[in-house]
Amino acid sequence: MFGFSDETYIDVQSGDGGAGCVSFRREKFVPKGGPDGGDGGRGGDVVFGVKDNLRTLGHLKMVRVYRAENGRGGQGARMYGRDGKDVEIPVPPGTVIKNAETGEIIKDLTGLDRFVFLKGGKGGLGNWHFRTSTHQTPRFAQPGEKGQAMRIGVELLVIADIGFVGFPNAGKSSLLNLLTNARSKVAGYPFTTKIPQLGVLRMYDQDIVLADIPGILEGASEGLGMGLKLLRHISRTKGLAYLVDLSDENYLTSFDKLYTELKEYSEDLVNKPYVIIGTKIDEDEAEERFSKLKEKYKDVEVLPLSIYMDELLEPVKKAFVKLSGILVDKKEDNGGFTSVMNMDAEYRDEN
Repeated sequence: MFGFSDETYIDVQSGDGGAGCVSFRREKFVPKGGPDGGDGGRGGDVVFGVKDNLRTLGHLKMVRVYRAENGRGGQGARMYGRDGKDVEIPVPPGTVIKNAETGEIIKDLTGLDRFVFLKGGKGGLGNWHFRTSTHQTPRFAQPGEKGQAMRIGVELLVIADIGFVGFPNAGKSSLLNLLTNARSKVAGYPFTTKIPQLGVLRMYDQDIVLADIPGILEGASEGLGMGLKLLRHISRTKGLAYLVDLSDENYLTSFDKLYTELKEYSEDLVNKPYVIIGTKIDEDEAEERFSKLKEKYKDVEVLPLSIYMDELLEPVKKAFVKLSGILVDKKEDNGGFTSVMNMDAEYRDEN
């Protein structure tokens, strides 16, 4: 099994086109037949295939070079050479292709199933194409077109609707496990979560994808810890949930520090809609601390949370619905699933 990997560099090359053939028709009773050299085959393409069952780029670190097959040369009797086979590179959803030297994004594969990255070279024309009334025995043919070669960066960005942001041990994994079927590791020490975890919250007959990224350290925007690797995973989210640990003595400054880290990394991140969640509300002095937190951020939605108090989950769910921007039908919601009874329908009496 491969470990989690969200970026790597690979060398890719499309196939060369096959050479055209120089040939002349030679049959009994036809001693001077005309040219009949066939065309060369097309070189294979470099193709990226997006696979829903992949969650990491770890497999690309095992194979660093991907070459498509060259096209075969043409033959006599105007026979075409076989096209080269494509090489397909499997990647997970959310993958982007970058220029290895400049870091510029070449292609974002979001929403695609298949993408031809490098086209193979065209096959050369056989000498049959070059016959004319004044030059009936052309003794030349086209060589195949060369394929393309490139070194590229392949990067995975987690695709989610809501991203959880917080310092280590703030309760992000616990919240993900409570709201979804995810089984993110939970323990009483920092950095329990080492790779991004995804879960799906079902609300109003629609799915909301939640992303739990490892805890952020001060200085993450400058690369401290896993810094940039972590922050880029929430770049595509529609909204953010800032989790503040109410058992931490620095609870009143936690949000400001997190906000600063995100702002220094990207202005786009702090422009996303967000909610502040005060976690561990069941601990000593936590209720008083939550009141101070809510007072400090009057213009922002601030919600309490405890993994032992189920009644606090519903406001959090509804806040995530709002952040994700899904359209909500005004129907009764029962724990995330819509239940509607048709009063005009006729129901069979079971008695």
